[in-house]
Amino acid sequence: MTQTAKYKRIILKLSGESFSPSGERGISMEEVVHISQQISEAQQLGCQIAVVIGGGNILRGSQFKAKNEVVHEATAHYMGMMATIINGLALQDALESVGCQTRLMSAIKMDGVCEPYIRRRAHRHLEKGRIVILGAGTGGPFVTTDTAAALRSMELGADILMKATRVDGVYSEDPEKNPHAVLYSELEFQTCIEKNLRVMDSTAISHCMEHNMPLMVFNFRKDGNIIKAVLGEKVGTIVSNNPTSDNQ
Repeated sequence: MTQTAKYKRIILKLSGESFSPSGERGISMEEVVHISQQISEAQQLGCQIAVVIGGGNILRGSQFKAKNEVVHEATAHYMGMMATIINGLALQDALESVGCQTRLMSAIKMDGVCEPYIRRRAHRHLEKGRIVILGAGTGGPFVTTDTAAALRSMELGADILMKATRVDGVYSEDPEKNPHAVLYSELEFQTCIEKNLRVMDSTAISHCMEHNMPLMVFNFRKDGNIIKAVLGEKVGTIVSNNPTSDNQ
């Protein structure tokens, strides 16, 4: 029996750390191709996919936050946006190497390397079966790529926002610090806010909650998880306004 995607259209949020081996910086094309193969398989199930990418593997704005830094915080944010375009170019070539059609779109105009982000054009690319890579966040400083992913999910009419992380989902505490932390299978957005759970930044959570955009958080380093997520199988944590589970 042929498997079919549960979700027609998704936004996949990839952090910059997914582009490098665990604990390292920079870009490992081996890692990027591995993710690309999973994205390609997910698309073949009949799912339209747009990817929002971070740039923390290259540069984090927080490294310039010290008061004596010469680089202004806003400038640091723009530098981080440029880093997402570098990652986007790597992901684009990796996806095309495994047979996918792609478009890299940037919220900051840079015609020499990618298209400007235009909502209607992005819609059309998705409808034509192209994987759309969304770089440069929202194009403005002081906004995280998590918030950019939430906004793009609503703009592009996604069925769900999927956040790929290095842990299995949302925990009661940081599982890398507390091995006894509890993994939630389902959560309510309001609970995330009240318990200050580090799912996404508070602005992103608020947008998803207000516009009823479900969020799935799962471990991208486990082979097959992207495909399982697209099929609607139990993987990671589902955050929504109306969770069905008692595990909250």
